[in-house]
Amino acid sequence: MIRAGVVGATGYAGAELVRLLAGHPEVALTILTSRQYAGKPFVDIFPSMKGIVDIVCEAYDAGQAGEKADVVFMALPHKLPMNFVPELLKNGKKIVDLSADFRFSSASAYEAVYQPHTAKDLLEQSVYGLCEVFRERIRNAALIGNPGCYPTSVILPLYPLIKNGFVDAASIIADSKSGVSGAGRSLSLASHYCEVTESFKAYKVDGHRHQPEMNEILSLAAGYPVNITFVPHLLPMSRGMESTIYANLKKSVSYPDIYDCLADFYSGCPFIRLTDNGRPPDTAHVRGTNFCDIGFVLEKGKNRIILMSVIDNLVKGAAGQAVQNMNLMMGLAESAGLNAVPFPI
Repeated sequence: MIRAGVVGATGYAGAELVRLLAGHPEVALTILTSRQYAGKPFVDIFPSMKGIVDIVCEAYDAGQAGEKADVVFMALPHKLPMNFVPELLKNGKKIVDLSADFRFSSASAYEAVYQPHTAKDLLEQSVYGLCEVFRERIRNAALIGNPGCYPTSVILPLYPLIKNGFVDAASIIADSKSGVSGAGRSLSLASHYCEVTESFKAYKVDGHRHQPEMNEILSLAAGYPVNITFVPHLLPMSRGMESTIYANLKKSVSYPDIYDCLADFYSGCPFIRLTDNGRPPDTAHVRGTNFCDIGFVLEKGKNRIILMSVIDNLVKGAAGQAVQNMNLMMGLAESAGLNAVPFPI
């Protein structure tokens, strides 16, 4: 059995990791850390785990984490993992970091939107954990920068089309919407029930910090610098994410051309599902799962494509993708522990 530890286990992404790992056939949860709830049983914080997880949360200690776990998941705010990861790596641990600290190959790109990086030397060895695109590199990695939820929902539908020359990357506009859990579990007036319910709004229109992450990966697909327009929105629901992406086509193509491009690129990828006949994907159909559903429409007479994708922001957008990365790193079946059947309604 693989021994797994979750650092920051009582945040939304951390708790989702605990849920998934507790049901993983090849994993034993051995350590959960929480600064706020150190000394308290995990089930006291999340009673749904009663009879399933009997671990008491503890304060983070590098020695304890290294001794008790083979794989360590960092479900912490940005800036903290860069301080913890170097010592764990020296002790031979595999690490999946859910913050942005190790998503960028360039320290300057990271520092432009976050803060000074104190472990810049590790950026060269970290691998961007978008499994469907970087699968082979992930298999041989010791450190994974788990992608952000918005980038996952935007990159997956776009990457094959840009790489194969179908889309004019300079024309891309991504209009994305997220459930409130994307803001994290910490108290904030902006995420209070009365502030969110019966409300729908854009935010950070002048520059969301996930945009440079998208630009870096899409630039790899294009082979030249890409700078998309990205606008996030807040939905009055707990979880789920939908991205509607508009782009001009470089050449005249048919619906089967686009469908075949996506289907071929994602052949053998267990969590990518394409909708048929232009049917829009629905967040309800991926809730609680690691699926990314993708649909598209070609606008008649406009040489333009409208791509649509949906994910559960806490699963494929965070914890599920992290487990998928661990599976690849540890030589397991990619879908191990992630075979949840979607709710029909």
